[in-house]
Amino acid sequence: MAVLSLIFLEVIAPLLILLAVGVILQRKFSLQLGTLSKLLTYCFLPVNGFINMYQSSMPLTVFGQIILFLLLFTTFSIGFTEITSRLFKLERGVAATYKNSVVLMNSGNYGIPVSQLVFHSNPLGVSIQLIVMVYQNLLTFTYGLYNMVSVKAQGNAILKELIRLPMIYAIILGILCASFHIDIPIVLWNPIQSIADAFLAVALITLGAQVAQIKLQRPHVVLYLSTLSRLLIGPAAALGIIYILGLDGTVAQSLFIASSFPTSRNSSIFALEYNNNPDLAAQTVLMTTILSSITVTVVVYLAGVLFG
Repeated sequence: MAVLSLIFLEVIAPLLILLAVGVILQRKFSLQLGTLSKLLTYCFLPVNGFINMYQSSMPLTVFGQIILFLLLFTTFSIGFTEITSRLFKLERGVAATYKNSVVLMNSGNYGIPVSQLVFHSNPLGVSIQLIVMVYQNLLTFTYGLYNMVSVKAQGNAILKELIRLPMIYAIILGILCASFHIDIPIVLWNPIQSIADAFLAVALITLGAQVAQIKLQRPHVVLYLSTLSRLLIGPAAALGIIYILGLDGTVAQSLFIASSFPTSRNSSIFALEYNNNPDLAAQTVLMTTILSSITVTVVVYLAGVLFG
């Protein structure tokens, strides 16, 4: 219990404080979330991705293990939500919202800050989370988008959206610079470091501002199903896959923790854009984000005990 309390105070409490700051600022000043989102997507995230890849050393075998885990975990998540949707006889639109709420995780402005706090002295742990985030982006604009638009042909639009993501290029650049031992001039390194240092606070304040806009309504039964699936069944399945693959150390810790994050806000954005149960999707984001303060604390603790 003492260890859990310490993890909560050192990892989750700072996150919740910054989330609360975002909620307060949003309600008082109505922040421009579009501007904050662009700052994160096109500045803070790419720079943070570059610096973590540049400072870490990731063997090709480790990269292969991460991709294999993610493919197996995604296959399980999609299969599980497909089966449960049929068992509960969910209407097609509700089923699509439920599937996205489980398969799509907030690996960006929630996952990266948590990983930075947990692996503050281990760049490899943060680098793994960055790969998870890029993978989740790919999943979001393929599987997640397909769920919402159903049979509509969106292939070109999806491809264009992925090509526009600077994070992909930042990670590649960081890997190349690290592989060829390219020294970054101090005149560039100082501003890069400053932006990376600011990422955690900006990401969490932005997430808090987003949460502040979500309105609570009468809970839908699928809300409970989504929350249970995302926060409990997901990490349990991930743990099983980690043992099956024989992973250990930082790789196992980081992937286990990465599986425990709440529902991605993109699931709510898609639901709103395509008018497919947007209230249910928004409530799921809010509920899983709040309850994750407990479940992520437990997962971080277990990751340290099992793979530390």
